[in-house]
Amino acid sequence: MANFILKFPIRGINKSRVPDEQPEATSPDMNNVRPFDVLDERIRGGQRPGMVKRYDEEITIIAGEAGPIITMCEVSVTEL
Repeated sequence: MANFILKFPIRGINKSRVPDEQPEATSPDMNNVRPFDVLDERIRGGQRPGMVKRYDEEITIIAGEAGPIITMCEVSVTEL
């Protein structure tokens, strides 16, 4: 198996080219990431923080205890 270097796309999104011609350090698709880690003050991939707190109180109750939201999904019901 060949070794290759996979670099984080610190230059952001670029949808103007086909994948074979993608400019260096760019990506055709990214979601909720940023190139600068504010905690370590260095360039590397980091998660974008939330904009505002949605609820003041804990909204998930698991076995009588407040807990984190693990996942969210959408359900569609179709009547036959």
